[in-house]
Amino acid sequence: MTDFANGQRDALRARIEAAERRNAERTLADQARAAAGAATDYARAHPLAVIGGALALGLLIGLATRPGRRVASRAVGAVGAAASGAASSATSGVKGLTGGTRSRLGALVSEAVLAYGMKLVDDVLEAARSGQERIEDMGDEAEAAARKARREASHALGTAADTTRHAARKTRRKATRAVRSALDKVKR
Repeated sequence: MTDFANGQRDALRARIEAAERRNAERTLADQARAAAGAATDYARAHPLAVIGGALALGLLIGLATRPGRRVASRAVGAVGAAASGAASSATSGVKGLTGGTRSRLGALVSEAVLAYGMKLVDDVLEAARSGQERIEDMGDEAEAAARKARREASHALGTAADTTRHAARKTRRKATRAVRSALDKVKR
């Protein structure tokens, strides 16, 4: 059994080494062409997945911006209002249906189903609000980090400019002294 395992291990090592040699021989351009070809093949084989992924990525990028978060907030509010309106319509419809038949069991079951549906809608809306708040927090953190980086870069540039001005003045003074010294030597 160990000879068989050792043989498989050796065969696997040989395959890995051969693959590494092939990869080492390939140029970066070949690898880029192969990656582009693989991406094209995947897109042709799974167009809906590619479109869905692009939409999801675009949505996430849009939600990371302040205007995108505002739009999402309005959309969540509108969905909540629509769900609330639909729930109240459904409630009145269920009460109307059960009122005509006077079935207590039917009324209880329909109210339980409606309550469960409302809980699901509330859970979905709460998850959407929570996700929106997390995205807003991430956007605010990114904005704060960008402001801090901008301040630090501005400070570094100011320091570099001050250092450059100081070095230029110092060099000018030394050059002036050297020229005066040379002129004094020539006059003597």
